[in-house]
Amino acid sequence: MPGFLNDNFLLSTEIARKLYFDHAKDMPIIDYHCHVPPKQIYENTHFSNITEVWLAGDHYKWRLMRSNGVDEYYITGGASDYEKFLKFAQTLPKAIGNPMYHWCHLELKNYFGYEGVLNEKTADEVWKLCEERLKKGDLGVRDIIKQSNVKFIGTTDDPVDTLEYHKLIAEDNSIDTIVAPSFRPDKAINIDKKGWKEYIKTLSEVAHVDINSVEALKEALAKRVDHFDAHGCKASDHGLDKIVYKTAEDIDLDAVMRKVLDGGVANDEETEAFKTELLIFCATEYKNHGWVMQLHYNCIRNPNSVMFRELGPDTGYDVIGPSNDCLKFTLLMDRLNRDGVLPKTIIYSLDPTDNQFIDTLLGAFQGTEVPGKIQHGSAWWFNDNKQGMRDQLISLANLSLLGNFVGMLTDSRSFLSYTRHEYFRRILCQLIGEWVDNGEYPDDEETLGQIVKDICFNNAERYFNI
Repeated sequence: MPGFLNDNFLLSTEIARKLYFDHAKDMPIIDYHCHVPPKQIYENTHFSNITEVWLAGDHYKWRLMRSNGVDEYYITGGASDYEKFLKFAQTLPKAIGNPMYHWCHLELKNYFGYEGVLNEKTADEVWKLCEERLKKGDLGVRDIIKQSNVKFIGTTDDPVDTLEYHKLIAEDNSIDTIVAPSFRPDKAINIDKKGWKEYIKTLSEVAHVDINSVEALKEALAKRVDHFDAHGCKASDHGLDKIVYKTAEDIDLDAVMRKVLDGGVANDEETEAFKTELLIFCATEYKNHGWVMQLHYNCIRNPNSVMFRELGPDTGYDVIGPSNDCLKFTLLMDRLNRDGVLPKTIIYSLDPTDNQFIDTLLGAFQGTEVPGKIQHGSAWWFNDNKQGMRDQLISLANLSLLGNFVGMLTDSRSFLSYTRHEYFRRILCQLIGEWVDNGEYPDDEETLGQIVKDICFNNAERYFNI
């Protein structure tokens, strides 16, 4: 029986091991969608202890602790960093079958050299080892990025952001990794969300546009797109509760805007028509700038109203939403395609039952700009576990061209999460190895190796024009 997390972790066949070690392992990383702060990259932030770099902001870990009955005081509350780490160490052994168990131990092994198992008994040993390792001063943010062989990082940024740290990073010759902003206009589009009116005022000030109409809002967004483009932006990102498509033929969108700006509320039809209009406009801008449009959908956000009031968003209380109206998605894609403004697009659904729909949607709207113009994004959020990744890869292979896939991303707020690329690469090589061993694909290392390298790095490099 193989030992835990040994060199052949997740690689059970000879061809899988060969593909991973000879072709996948040392490929650079393009982390085209994540939530790490560019300020910490520029300042080369150094962390004092494992909690600062590992638990702070990581709602994946927070969810596990809550599921173990841990009081919020030890999660996001006022407990000491050591107390928080100890509570997590007590929780982790119960996470059998959860990717977090693998990720945590890969991170401890790859960055801190810890070969053991984290639990309540070893917590103090791990805490001290990590503390000593961090004190050496060679495990700052830039060191982690360099050690992880990351060539490109796509952060997630609001249209009103100054992008000052992206500018400083680009001007710093000591930083080899490209760090580019990604345009996330959710707050401008979500007219139905709390705070929209206040956000529009901020956007007006930043863009120097008096936003009193839909056209004025489009003008402001276009200015911010130009600003992002000047700072090397390669992609946008939209976090959609659900896919929308409703034409505004019978709806006065300017009147809807005025109503909400005056303190009123848009009804469901008005909201959907407004969002559709803005989404189509944004896609047009992306197409004109050669950007990639990323669409994340089917998430029910912040259903726990008590904890939302206490902690706010992005704290680990979101859930998978119901399968979306597929017809609306096809109508939206057809409209963009018909108008000649369909950009390169990556589609992510939080609902894994959408896999086959997405993979057939790709084939209906591909283009000649780049192989795989329309992509099924890597298994996202609650799906980026072993089974979720395999399911996404198998569905994509069954219904489209796996060889054109742009591969993995971290979608993380932690700089230690680059191990997720290793996790993905091992799963990819294992799956391909199984197909070869089953006689489903020739044992042709040259072809197989190229497919693996393309999925791990080359396809994304080409797709994002890096």
